[in-house]
Amino acid sequence: MTNMAGLKPKHFLWQVEGRIARIRLDRPERKNPLTFDSYAELRDTFRDLVYADDVDAVVFLPNGGNFCSGGDVHDIIGPLVEMDMKQLLAFTRMTGDFVKAMLNCGKPIIAAVDGVAVGAGAIIAMASDIRIATPEAKTAFLFTRVGLAGCDMGACAILPRIIGQGRAAELLYTGRTMTGAEGERWGFYNRLVEAAALEADALDMAARIVSGPTFAHGITKTQLNQEWSMGLDQAIEAEAQAQAICMQTGDFERAYKAFVAKEKPVFEGN
Repeated sequence: MTNMAGLKPKHFLWQVEGRIARIRLDRPERKNPLTFDSYAELRDTFRDLVYADDVDAVVFLPNGGNFCSGGDVHDIIGPLVEMDMKQLLAFTRMTGDFVKAMLNCGKPIIAAVDGVAVGAGAIIAMASDIRIATPEAKTAFLFTRVGLAGCDMGACAILPRIIGQGRAAELLYTGRTMTGAEGERWGFYNRLVEAAALEADALDMAARIVSGPTFAHGITKTQLNQEWSMGLDQAIEAEAQAQAICMQTGDFERAYKAFVAKEKPVFEGN
């Protein structure tokens, strides 16, 4: 295991407090676009989070009133036009690996979205476990707007599971903006809050999660992702095994003893 509070990334802002990691993309003057370097550094960070023993939840936060404007037009899209197929496939696999790392990091992820969340920014929100937004949030999977398919970074697999096939198809074919109100009504956003309360609300949610049985939360995240490709019998068996593992933890015994003593359990994540 490793500690990540001291991480000093070059391409985004990172802070760990109370076992909650906060991430902000750090180009607010451009609405926080991603670059080749920030994609790779985020991928590697989420891969390392699997082994972090000082982080139990991650919160993606906006910066300067915006979440993320996707891949930088000049730093990414321009160079992509000049690449050959081998280079292009290496890039698209790398961006997909970022999403895989988010899904497999073992930590619940909360996206707090304000302003623009488009392209890869919309994907980051989509790949998070919980999404909270402001009424001003503008979310768009705008890949078709630049001549690409809507099937980017897992969008055709994940988005329909969140908002339904027809709604996902509309957003992925047209690239149009989903408003905050639509996002909440369709189930993409768990709820809407005013911008002034967004960060506090997201951190409060994260604090409630990290106060719970965090080892079991990791099991829950694993099952939420793995059961997509399972039949019902497989899923029930997988959950039986997962729950039996959790029943061997100290947190399960702590919860029982607290119940008997009529006290609130204090979980330790083991």
